[in-house]
Amino acid sequence: MVARVLDPGRLNARLRLETPADADDGQGGVSEGWVAVTELWGRVEPIRAKPGEAGGAAIAPVSHRVTIRYRGDIRHDMRFVHRGRSLKVRAVHDPDESRRYLVCDCEEGGP
Repeated sequence: MVARVLDPGRLNARLRLETPADADDGQGGVSEGWVAVTELWGRVEPIRAKPGEAGGAAIAPVSHRVTIRYRGDIRHDMRFVHRGRSLKVRAVHDPDESRRYLVCDCEEGGP
């Protein structure tokens, strides 16, 4: 397999990696939240906006490709926060199986 060449200088977006964390709401229920795992450098590329409809309202979720240095702890239930926007991880892959970089397919979502 041919190694993909990526200039590390192109990882110029500061990202916060977060994982879901449930907390007791004090009334027998659970409130959903997020906990920061780390801050890291990456590259964020918008890919497409997919128009659709949900609950009678027009929506257009934006998909992004986020490239970071390899980490073994990235899961599909995590998210990146970039400039106040949350990018939910939908898929993760090592493009050339060299453990140098990870490419995460993400979808922009609400808070």
